[in-house]
Amino acid sequence: MKFGIFYELQCPRPWEIDTELNLYQNALTQVELADKLGYHYAWEVEHHFLEEYSHSPQPEVFLAAASQRTKQIRLGHGIIQLTTNHPARVAEKVACLDLVSNGRVEFGMGEGASITELGPFDREMENKQAVWEDGVRCVLPMFKDGGWEYDGPYFKFPLRNVLPKPIQKPHPPLWVACSQLETIELAGRCGIGALGFQFLSAEMAHAWVHAYYNSFTKRQQKLADYASNCNIAMVSYFMCAETDEEARRRADGATFFQFSLAWYSGQRNRERAAPGTVNMWDEYNKWKKENPEAQQRALSGGLIGSPETIRRKLRRFQESHVDQIILLNQAGKNTHQHICESLELFAKDVMPEFTAHEPAHQAWKKSVLDGSIVLDEIDTTPYKERAGVGKGVAISKLATTGAEAQAAE
Repeated sequence: MKFGIFYELQCPRPWEIDTELNLYQNALTQVELADKLGYHYAWEVEHHFLEEYSHSPQPEVFLAAASQRTKQIRLGHGIIQLTTNHPARVAEKVACLDLVSNGRVEFGMGEGASITELGPFDREMENKQAVWEDGVRCVLPMFKDGGWEYDGPYFKFPLRNVLPKPIQKPHPPLWVACSQLETIELAGRCGIGALGFQFLSAEMAHAWVHAYYNSFTKRQQKLADYASNCNIAMVSYFMCAETDEEARRRADGATFFQFSLAWYSGQRNRERAAPGTVNMWDEYNKWKKENPEAQQRALSGGLIGSPETIRRKLRRFQESHVDQIILLNQAGKNTHQHICESLELFAKDVMPEFTAHEPAHQAWKKSVLDGSIVLDEIDTTPYKERAGVGKGVAISKLATTGAEAQAAE
């Protein structure tokens, strides 16, 4: 099992003149620390116009800055929106980042989360998956030597040679955002890595890992000519401290993340209120005051706790053969000091046990891919409910998240 860190660059109100400056600089310092501690990936999202929830519209700028402060950690687009970016600009961004990072880019692709994001770019919620698929078909041949032209339903591109080319050949590893659980199986069919939100139980992870690998090995139908990437990663809320109580005290931002995600996901077409009309941090604190038990239960889920508690949870997910755990530490108003201390304690007291198992996991994966191990076809229908995480979750369901996760341990 490998480990990454994940950034939405959340920025709750109130905003001072240096709030975003400190946010970016602290996050870069955290990535630099993670690199020194041996974490494998740093993932950065692309979102537009989502006040407080995500102030990260240009991930390639952040990742390029991180590349100059790190040596080994992989730098992941988690994701680039193929709906709001022209494919040629996407290819240029990815290739340039691959060059300045000396070949450390992971290329995650996605659709965008809401009409608030898509509308200004003349995109609609109803056909965003079709636009994404057209974008995949258009962009990936641009990494090859020579010219490329394309005439698709959403993108047209005359014969041009898109430059520069990435170091990694034929292109950086491909991933797709899987905010909806069903997309995990789609990722396997497309031969692309799956970036998913946390599963509520090891049984849920087991079912969806099987669905992904079976789709990858038995039902793969690529959208274009590209190199497959067989990997399934899980983003989890995270805070590691000496005791469970201290970890929960430090991880209040995880609940704000869930609340703000549910807030905009629950609106029609996930549309946000007019700019400046909602103070998300105030709304969150109002909800927390009215639902103190729900807020505490929510903090019982994810990878929030002492090293021993987190080790116990991770052992269950290790048995499910999840390839990578991506730790969401920067959320709400979690402090820079606590985030750094969490990364350090996890790297010292938790990570070694699971990275030591990586050769065995790779041997298992090799056997699955070459057919030596045949995985059962598991019905995922009982595992399609993911309260409290992912998009389209009602705020009222946040109350069940922690209880269900705790019961599943």
